[in-house]
Amino acid sequence: MSAPSTSCRINVFWHDGMLNHDTGKGVFDTGMNPGFLEVLEKHPENSDRIRNIVSILSKGPISSYISWHSGSPATIHQLLSFHSQEYVDMLIEGDKNGGNKEICCGTFLNPGSFNAALLAAGTTLSAMKYILDGYGELVYALVRPPGHHAQPTQADGYCFFNNAGLAVQLALDSGCKKVLVLDIDVHYGNGTAEGFYRSDKVLTVSLHMNHGSWGPSHPQNGTVDELGEGEGFGYNLNVPLPNGSGDNGYGYAMREVVIPAVEKFEPDMMVLVIGQDSSAFDPNGRQCLTMDGYREIGRMVRRLADKHCGSRLLIVQEGGYHVTYSAYCVHATLEGVLDLPHPLLSDPIAYYPEDETFAVKAIEAIKQFQMKNVPMLKDV
Repeated sequence: MSAPSTSCRINVFWHDGMLNHDTGKGVFDTGMNPGFLEVLEKHPENSDRIRNIVSILSKGPISSYISWHSGSPATIHQLLSFHSQEYVDMLIEGDKNGGNKEICCGTFLNPGSFNAALLAAGTTLSAMKYILDGYGELVYALVRPPGHHAQPTQADGYCFFNNAGLAVQLALDSGCKKVLVLDIDVHYGNGTAEGFYRSDKVLTVSLHMNHGSWGPSHPQNGTVDELGEGEGFGYNLNVPLPNGSGDNGYGYAMREVVIPAVEKFEPDMMVLVIGQDSSAFDPNGRQCLTMDGYREIGRMVRRLADKHCGSRLLIVQEGGYHVTYSAYCVHATLEGVLDLPHPLLSDPIAYYPEDETFAVKAIEAIKQFQMKNVPMLKDV
């Protein structure tokens, strides 16, 4: 088989220094050893999940469609385009003191963590710059630690720096007029939303399970009424989905809520924030997406990017904690983004029964709320 043309390739930005973030072991993500368990599990956000994604993209059937690029650390100046000086200084000080610090629930700054976080942020910025400089349209920042929960002034949910938010700000600073962020991680992309909550230049759309707030580090609820403030009112759209919404539920949400909003917004740059913790059997989510569901979302997003953004699309990695199936679902997502006519890889789960009836009712209610309350959507 001949190699794909450069117009049908995904440029992957990666640096193996991000594997040096050691999140430790314990009871799930607590780091706690209760003393009565013989086997302690790795923190869900561990390097194995990313090693498998790197491996499946470099050795799997999609490998001929992938071009690899090396990332580099972000500078402090770059971090300050999204984060406050006080917050960055706190992380610097924690790293200088040797790490070994729980920044917030489940989020551990250990030796090597800060440098890995700098690499994640810088690699995502390098990926965005590659698009902005005209070298490629389809670009994937394969990064960890994740970032979409990190707010301008605090860490949250395994995240230190908001990788996607930094990239969005770079796009705006480089002349982009309107940027779409579509987040399909199973958790609300609250940090990215918070960073642009008062801006009408960024439309943040998050499809997530209806988990609500989980404490001081995550005060946002991800509910439909968190619509933005000031000039940004109506430019933060939350789609909290019932547990088990599955492929059909997500597809319905994309068609009925996401695509109409994107059509009205007409972005000139798109950022797809992916987390495979929405997948079937993920230990950190309950949404039951399969490879087919991720593949179809990728295909829908690619068509939106082709129509509005000259195909310019940055994909940023977030969660996904089933060490094997997450890698398969990333593979399927990128197959969809490439708009390949046939799947390259079969699904090891193959079939997961689902009933989208409840999801459809919830999505219809969300749609009606948005059409009533969001100025941009009132005449859709």
